[in-house]
Amino acid sequence: MSATAKLTGKTRFDARLSVQEKELFERAADLGGFRSLTDFIIKAAKKRAEEIIQETEQVLASKRDSEIFFNALLKPEPPNKALRDAAKRYKKNI
Repeated sequence: MSATAKLTGKTRFDARLSVQEKELFERAADLGGFRSLTDFIIKAAKKRAEEIIQETEQVLASKRDSEIFFNALLKPEPPNKALRDAAKRYKKNI
């Protein structure tokens, strides 16, 4: 990151587009009421980036949760002292 980018908190991103892509993006930016093509591109890319990250994190969390759940079923830990004591109290009271 350049010294200017560090001071302003901004950086630059360049991309090459086909004429058709640029026209498509400009039309969408105009129809969407965006201030500029850059504003449209940044907001669209940011929204999609956030969606991808959220989807990926949900899948990873879901996978991790599944592993924890199935490991608990297939390889249960033996009851600890507190659980054994609770079971004794329960059996005593019934």
